[in-house]
Amino acid sequence: MAQIRSRKRLLPNCPTLLSEDDLHFFNEGTQFRLYDKLGAHLAHDKDGVEGVYFAVWAPNARKVSVIGDFNGWNRDSRRLHPKGPSGIWEGFIPGVGQGTNYKYFIHSNHHGYRIEKADPLAFHTEIPPKTASVVWDISYEWADREWMAKRGDRNGMRAPVSIYEIHLGSWMRVPEEGGRSLNYRELATKLVEYVKRMGFTHVEFLPVMEHPFGGSWGYQTTGYFAPTSRFGTPQDFMFLIDRLHQNGIGVFLDWVPSHFPTDAHGLGFFDGTHLYEHQDSREGFHPDWASFIFNYGRHEVRSFLISSALFWLDKYHVDGLRVDAVASMLYRDYSRKSGEWIPNRYGGRENIEAIDILRRMNEEAYKNHPGIQMIAEESTSWGGVSRPTYVGGLGFGYKWDMGWMHDTLVYMKKDGIHRKYHHNQLTFRMLYAWHENFILPLSHDEIVHGKCSLITQMSGCDDWQKFANLRALFLNQWTQPGKKLLFMGGEIAQRDEWWHEKSLDWHLLQWEPHQGVQRLVADLNRLYRETPPLHELDTEQAGFEWVDCSDCDASVLTYLRYDKDRGRPVLVALNYTSVPRAGYRVGVPRGGYWRELLNSDARDYWGGGIGNGGGVWASEEPSHGRPCSLWLTIPPLGGVILRPD
Repeated sequence: MAQIRSRKRLLPNCPTLLSEDDLHFFNEGTQFRLYDKLGAHLAHDKDGVEGVYFAVWAPNARKVSVIGDFNGWNRDSRRLHPKGPSGIWEGFIPGVGQGTNYKYFIHSNHHGYRIEKADPLAFHTEIPPKTASVVWDISYEWADREWMAKRGDRNGMRAPVSIYEIHLGSWMRVPEEGGRSLNYRELATKLVEYVKRMGFTHVEFLPVMEHPFGGSWGYQTTGYFAPTSRFGTPQDFMFLIDRLHQNGIGVFLDWVPSHFPTDAHGLGFFDGTHLYEHQDSREGFHPDWASFIFNYGRHEVRSFLISSALFWLDKYHVDGLRVDAVASMLYRDYSRKSGEWIPNRYGGRENIEAIDILRRMNEEAYKNHPGIQMIAEESTSWGGVSRPTYVGGLGFGYKWDMGWMHDTLVYMKKDGIHRKYHHNQLTFRMLYAWHENFILPLSHDEIVHGKCSLITQMSGCDDWQKFANLRALFLNQWTQPGKKLLFMGGEIAQRDEWWHEKSLDWHLLQWEPHQGVQRLVADLNRLYRETPPLHELDTEQAGFEWVDCSDCDASVLTYLRYDKDRGRPVLVALNYTSVPRAGYRVGVPRGGYWRELLNSDARDYWGGGIGNGGGVWASEEPSHGRPCSLWLTIPPLGGVILRPD
């Protein structure tokens, strides 16, 4: 009776954020602002008493209580009450305020199951390995109005997009303080200055959403609405994004709707039933990552996931999400053998429910936040990943070109004398380059788990050859059609394989070869930004022409890049052998003086200085089906970029 009287006393004064429409849309799977409705929100009752309004979805619970610092973690003192038949439990607790640690104690209808759970919609958490949620007001005064007003131009298909991919915990550490990571505020100074100096247009953060195990790099997410507390508060993270925007740098976040960890305080078996995940392990458990798979067919899970995506675009002003492991969502048999998966209702392998969520998510993202870009890491040949949903696509803006990455790295590992037999690995992507809007990634995945760093993967018997090959790789990447992405450390030719528990080896920059690679990347970024033919038609076939893609004996590639007006083109010539190509004839569309804009073998980059003395005059001798030609010197294991005056 005492408990009943307590609930009656609470109800008349209990504020609620949930209308009948909210409940309907939530259960229907179309409430995409759950972060304004569920979780913990500072509030006051009708008498002006301040406290916190709590709401959590647990439809199979018998009792739900809020436990925390404020009540000595007493499981019976602060019970929530059900909000009709919606499955949501809510309640107002006076006297609770900012910074309070809390969890939900759930007593299930299912076999008496009882457990303490973190809040699925918490805005802040304790620092791992602690697992409590933290009451937090995420209001913030933004100063990035100029960026937000113009970001559609900065993020658009015809804009230069050069992305620096970063793991915040290991980019730079403080050796004087035990090798700790920089916090968000420190990054807002050091990282912003560095990215701006290097000329990258955007950064992409490996998942910042809260995660219990640092070794997952954030890809085992428990807090879908909370930036990790390892580096500061939500406002500290907002400050970092704000500073990046104020300096003209866009921000993408990795986001993981494909699976979630099995940690007891997380989403798994939340109310004593498989609430967020499928019950059948053939649908609900991922064999690769030993994690749970969301039940994409459940309406409330749809509301949860799409709300999470929109949350970061809304509250944190990010310029887009890179959605991880999309292929694992699209296929029911992903990484499974026969008998280990369940076909869809039509007998096929496609995950229809996941496809529906991805399409709706992208529609809502672009509708509510024009100017952003949604990016898919999708490793198969699924059609239309970056095509609009109204033509049957998934609705992403960009897709990572994993084929380019794989083929190019395989080629660059081969000795120069053998490369002529593998020439097609450099040319094959042009058969599909316009099927999607591509980003060319050299990401974190390529330098972990024994794959070695980029410089170590390059062929060559000495540093001269390895560094020349790395510079040629970057010249290829920055001049191919497609936006660019480079994981941190590649720009300084990091020698060790990346490890999340240590800083990049910044000390390498005391040596000229590493300085040279860093200068090259900065110059490539500058040239890419300032030269329209190198970025305006990155996703359109009109922006690219082969001059000669068939000279496998010399292992030379030559191609032209055009801007939208078909004005002065850019010529790229790459030589993948250690033999200089002097007097190499290349057909061009116009005469006059062709200025050498960049030479990867320049002495500033620790090259040998073999080139064209600043430029070449075109002759009126036709070649390669074009009216004029150049007689070039193409440096060994390197390339040149030229443009007519």
